[in-house]
Amino acid sequence: MLGLTFLGLVAALGIRPGAPLCLSQQLSLPGDYILGGLFPLGSADDTGLGDRTQPNATVCTRLSAPGLLWALAVMMAVEEINNASTLLPGLRLGYDLFDTCSEPVIAMKPSLVFMAKVGSRSIGAYCDYTQYQPRVLAVIGPYSSEVALVTGKFFSFFLMPQVRPLPTSHPPAHLRSPRVRSCLRLQVSYGATTDRLSNRETFPSFFRTVPSDRVQATAMVELLRGLRWNWVAAVGSDDEYGRQGLGLFSSLANAKGICIAYEGLMPLPRAGGLRLGSVQSLLHQVNHSSVQVVVVFSSAHAAYSLFSYSIHYRLLPKVWVASETWLTSSLVMTLPGMERVGTVLGFLHQGAEMPEFRSYVQTRLAQAAEPAYCASLEAGQLGLEEHVVGPRCPQCDRASPENVTDGLLYHQTFAAYAAVYSVAHALHKALLCNSSGCPAQEPLRPWQLLENMYNASFRAYNRTLQFDSSGNVDLAYDLKLWVWQDRMPMLRTVGSFNGSLELQFSNMIWHTPGNQEPVSQCSRQCREGQVRRVKGFHSCCYDCVDCKAGSYQRHPDDALCSKCDQDQWSPDGSTRCFPRTPRFLAWGEPAVLGLLLLLGIVLGLVLLALGLFTWHRDSPLVQATGGPRACFGLACLGLVCLSVLLFPGRPSTANCMGQQLLLHLPLTGCLSTLFLQAAEIFVASELPPSWTDWLHSRLRGPWAWLVVLLAMLAEAALCSWYLAVFPPVVMTNWHALPTEALVHCHVSSWIMFGVVHATNAMLAFLCFLGTFLVQSQPGRYNSARGLTFAMLAYFITWVSYIPLFANVHVVSHPPVQMGTILFCVLGILATFHLPKCYLLLWRPDLNTPEFFLGGGPSDARGQGSSGHEEETQGKNK
Repeated sequence: MLGLTFLGLVAALGIRPGAPLCLSQQLSLPGDYILGGLFPLGSADDTGLGDRTQPNATVCTRLSAPGLLWALAVMMAVEEINNASTLLPGLRLGYDLFDTCSEPVIAMKPSLVFMAKVGSRSIGAYCDYTQYQPRVLAVIGPYSSEVALVTGKFFSFFLMPQVRPLPTSHPPAHLRSPRVRSCLRLQVSYGATTDRLSNRETFPSFFRTVPSDRVQATAMVELLRGLRWNWVAAVGSDDEYGRQGLGLFSSLANAKGICIAYEGLMPLPRAGGLRLGSVQSLLHQVNHSSVQVVVVFSSAHAAYSLFSYSIHYRLLPKVWVASETWLTSSLVMTLPGMERVGTVLGFLHQGAEMPEFRSYVQTRLAQAAEPAYCASLEAGQLGLEEHVVGPRCPQCDRASPENVTDGLLYHQTFAAYAAVYSVAHALHKALLCNSSGCPAQEPLRPWQLLENMYNASFRAYNRTLQFDSSGNVDLAYDLKLWVWQDRMPMLRTVGSFNGSLELQFSNMIWHTPGNQEPVSQCSRQCREGQVRRVKGFHSCCYDCVDCKAGSYQRHPDDALCSKCDQDQWSPDGSTRCFPRTPRFLAWGEPAVLGLLLLLGIVLGLVLLALGLFTWHRDSPLVQATGGPRACFGLACLGLVCLSVLLFPGRPSTANCMGQQLLLHLPLTGCLSTLFLQAAEIFVASELPPSWTDWLHSRLRGPWAWLVVLLAMLAEAALCSWYLAVFPPVVMTNWHALPTEALVHCHVSSWIMFGVVHATNAMLAFLCFLGTFLVQSQPGRYNSARGLTFAMLAYFITWVSYIPLFANVHVVSHPPVQMGTILFCVLGILATFHLPKCYLLLWRPDLNTPEFFLGGGPSDARGQGSSGHEEETQGKNK
């Protein structure tokens, strides 16, 4: 649409297609200060530079329409400045614009002309260059990074920097000496974007009105991240622009977790076919892989060759992320079949739309077609430049309106236009210009202009731009998408980048069925609670692994699960941790309720036995069992039962200590009474009659209670020492349970815990020894058998407790101890006391002295051991 409109206007002006023009003669303009210009006005495809054997003149014959338009933008800016009275009042700018053919070899000749002394064709060699006046004050261009690297070093040839430039409004210290910097040419490029040109040590006089490729590469990486594309291919042209651009993109992408599956350089196109070198195999690998996105950082000609090959071999459509150089290239846009390659999008730096430029181009073309105007230009004859360089741009005179309409995109045109204004603003400051004029009279040298460029701000077409300390300007980018209309793509804005990326998803059109957003990932996105276990060399190729219990996924891109704190827990595949709840043996747990029921039964039996023994305390049965000592032993068994009540509930230090004390002391009291009973049986059965009466007097009465007291004191001493030196402590075990924190009583020393049990174990063992081998007597109650089974029950219970306690989970330790205590009490009660209760209740006929205490001469041993009971029985009768 833009081209048709422009062609209509040109036709209205009377320009005949194919008519000769005199545009080449308009590329120079005299003035008080001359600006040199380097523009790609032609193409070097047919010049045979690779076949040269002599340093002869080379002329480009194929017109490059964009280069011509950029030159016209510079001419327009100079005319505006000369016609205005605000920027350089009383002064006129001139220009000398030359063709570079986008080749460093060709650009060197006009660069030598720029460096020559005024009125001369030679470069003088002096010791002091302070007063040296070159032909041009500054150079606008070149466009190509490849050419800018050569010309930039050439213009800085006499400058040998040693330190980095300081980010101030003044030039670096090593530029402040006029002896060093007088030969330095100020160079402002409108298109060279390679990041190497930001190096102030190597290129101290280089400035540009376009952002560095580092900004563009950063924007590309953010685009890939924003669309979740982390598995891409990257291709660059084998020139300075492509190599450094590809290197920048690769380093930035790797730093952001984007994997480049395939990477390669395309050789620069040469006549004779579609040879792409190693990129051919790369394209076929990408074609058969899961890579759906290809980043192409290349020149327009290299991109043309790449897509020609892709179209020729019918490679599958992909998403092509374009660098700025070929995104707007008509050479690539008009390639037949280009609409079949897939989706093309890329970043284009924002400029300022200049409506007047279109009419200015029309006017210039119309003037170039007027014979009278061209004759007035010819009157000036050839200048010194034409004698040295040759014809400036013979192909410009053969230009037609058709081949310049496609280059009217304002973004690059504005960059060339702004480059002129940056120099004019610096000149304005250097000459101390004001509204009435420029007071400075002496001609200005380039080094005097240079110091006004560092960190300088200037206005161009109502936009304010500023050079930073590296000579770059900060311009935002628009994200452009190719939308095909009548075999020519239209650039649609679908986002922007100005330090951060903004996407307009609703404006995007994809090549995929159903307009689905393409997916370019080596591995699927892991679910929440999963981390990536990388396989191979690329971090984007991975297996998703669930975080195990006790760990969680902190961030979506984590490669390792993070462990929860000890007071937290997490399930498998979790993204967060949860606080642990305290766990202890609660009163309402089923195990506790069952043990409390057992406690009620056992304690009820103990109280029943104690009641019966107390009621029948003077009966032969109770007297034979020990009388008051038997009742004391039953009371101690009741206290042992009650000790289990200290196990449920949240543990405390007092509970942990009371558990052992309330268990061992009453148990010692009970076992000491049974020990005395076993000793009486042993003395009566196994010792000579002469010892029986004396020993019986020691095993009865106060002496017996003294034995009980000593046993309990010994046990109390052991318990006190144990609780003082190795006290059980309340401990929180964070790892015993998956979701809870176990609060329990921790035994500080198991050895001392066993020593505390030793007193009771020794008493039980002595009881067992004293009754195990005793023979029963006919017609008498066998008390030894009950004691033997009681001690067996004691040992079986506590011996079973050891492996059971060691093998059950720590959570079950309190109920195991409770059960052991209750079964120990129940064992003693069932084997020793309950049979006697049975006799008291249901066989009172057996409750006689003869059956329990023995009677008659034949039972001397039994009578000797029970004389006191017989006397008591006789009194009762």
